[in-house]
Amino acid sequence: MHMAREEELLAKRFIDLSRQAQQRDIVLFSGFLNLNELNIFQQGISELYSGFEMSGGYAWSERQMIAFLPDALCYAWEYPIACLEAAPVNQKFAEALSHRDVLGTLMGLGIERSKIGDILVDGGMAYVFCHEDIAPYLIEQLTRIRHTTVRVRQVPPAELRLTPKTELCEGIVASNRLDGVVACLCKVSRSQASQMIRGGKVFINHKECLQIARECKEQELVSIRSIGRFRFLGCMGETRKGRAKIQYEKFL
Repeated sequence: MHMAREEELLAKRFIDLSRQAQQRDIVLFSGFLNLNELNIFQQGISELYSGFEMSGGYAWSERQMIAFLPDALCYAWEYPIACLEAAPVNQKFAEALSHRDVLGTLMGLGIERSKIGDILVDGGMAYVFCHEDIAPYLIEQLTRIRHTTVRVRQVPPAELRLTPKTELCEGIVASNRLDGVVACLCKVSRSQASQMIRGGKVFINHKECLQIARECKEQELVSIRSIGRFRFLGCMGETRKGRAKIQYEKFL
């Protein structure tokens, strides 16, 4: 009941932001939202007073910010999203950092999770999307990640051409039904995949999907809690036994 109450309050917060944006004729923003929070928002779209757009600062972002847009909007606006690059001061002594290393360091600085978007890590380099109002603090205070001394600077996201690293994979399924596809992605049985779907752990394009027989479509983003994110690329033919060959990208 506690979690249900929190979700209800969040849904009301979205409606309130939408109402304020419309009444005051200004653009208002949510914080960065996780999959479950984005799903709560999607479920209440019909109750909004304004239009909206979503972005995490770059294409294929997982954590996203919602902009609530009044109908009579007549001025240019931008998301209050900053991209910070954390680079090792001495590459020779730099460690290979993980997403967990960077997030743990940020939480250790007392940053609210809703102020932090996606974190992309490439060897010793890390890119952090955050709310622009905490960017100066992070540039000053984020000086070390694990044992690596880093230097942080703000960079224009548009110049980075950032894309998550992915691995092209193939699998064989009975059909492109969601339970079969999830079983393939997670390397589990179809019954286990069905339990994951019914348990609210599977999201299609940021929206919770509870339908085990739903057919997956090309280019859909399949996110599975505690497992990862995948992009379904479609069926690539059949095996001799009539089973479907599928291709997908796994986000690393």
